Amino acid sequence: MSYSNENRSRSRSASGGRSFRGSMNTGTFKGYRSNNRSGFGGGRSNRQKTWPIYELEKVIQDLKKTQPFEQPEETSYIPKHQFNDFEISPKLKQNIVTKGYTSPTPIQDKTIPAIINGRDIIGIANTGTGKTAAFLIPLIERVSRDRSRKVLILTPTRELAVQIYEEFRSYSTDMRIYSAVLIGGANIERQKTELKKQPSFVIATPGRLKDLLKQKAIRISDYNTVVLDETDRMVDIGFISDIKLFISLMPKNRQSLFFSATVSPKVEEILQSFVQDPVTVSVKKQETAVNVEQKIVRVFGGGTKKLETLHQILLTEECAKVLVFGSTKWGVQKLADALVQKGHKAEAIHGNKSQAQRQLALKKFKTNEIKVLLATDVASRGLDIKDVSHVINYDMPESYEAYVHRIGRTGRADKKGIALTLVEY
Repeated sequence: MSYSNENRSRSRSASGGRSFRGSMNTGTFKGYRSNNRSGFGGGRSNRQKTWPIYELEKVIQDLKKTQPFEQPEETSYIPKHQFNDFEISPKLKQNIVTKGYTSPTPIQDKTIPAIINGRDIIGIANTGTGKTAAFLIPLIERVSRDRSRKVLILTPTRELAVQIYEEFRSYSTDMRIYSAVLIGGANIERQKTELKKQPSFVIATPGRLKDLLKQKAIRISDYNTVVLDETDRMVDIGFISDIKLFISLMPKNRQSLFFSATVSPKVEEILQSFVQDPVTVSVKKQETAVNVEQKIVRVFGGGTKKLETLHQILLTEECAKVLVFGSTKWGVQKLADALVQKGHKAEAIHGNKSQAQRQLALKKFKTNEIKVLLATDVASRGLDIKDVSHVINYDMPESYEAYVHRIGRTGRADKKGIALTLVEY
């Protein structure tokens, strides 16, 4: 499969007007029927609530007027510390080494000492910056010093909660520090039993936490350290009123850690009442990695042509590990079933799946038992999966921010990635 390259261009993101850089071209997508032509899309400033197809068309037209540009080389970050330099226990250091880490990422380097010293944090960072370890490592250290300390971590989705739990387990191995995960799709009675054991860490999604509050199975006032992780995602999903409720129930004397990729006016409302005299750390990666090649695939004819186009793309050799996005739970499942019938190793994750089913599908995708994972935007929040070769937008994203989130699942860790958006004509 080959791609022709004509132009590359700058554009700007919808959130805060930050620079959006990516390889955006016009040309021909080869590898399936010649009447399915494609352009190469990217992003631009967008203040609308949706991101319609005509915006993609306009981007392609604008690209014809732009001149190529060279990407400036980014300087490598030189950390001030190594993990061995931090004031943490030998056992915790050993667990970090066991995971294969020696040098902290920028956000870890800047926040770990401050959190150990009890400071509030505003961390402006997106997925892939190492922020989970940035708060888990120092909080595990604080709990190991003071067993009366209790930590509540609030995060937008079940998948991200489970990822944080898995990270917690690896960092706290043999330290006799216990945790509970409170998420929907899992047995709530079992979660109540876990809470009765008084775990030092509770990792929760807003919906399930609210359920347990109503049933008086948990008291937020017992938690003197609180982490809001991916706050902008929680607001996007519609949890802003719940978060405000949780904050009102928290003790005033607490350590508050706030992490968000962006700070919108609604997120700012939460921030104002949450932290006190915070240390602010901003470690933002580019909204869209320069090593993600973005393209539009035009599909003419409608009907089954779109499915057939996706089928032909997935048959190509370079499609090694593919994440496909759809707009609805029903549509994603129907598409997954259709791909399986065509011989693809594919599974779907969405809100109608049980938590066990979603975790099993993710595990199969991570271990390459399946080649294609289909997901809705909500189900995909916080996913951090290595070596995704392609992201395919089978359905248009609802906004530019959703587009950026989707295509950011590929091209990670300095590897090349390809993002395709299928558009029917």
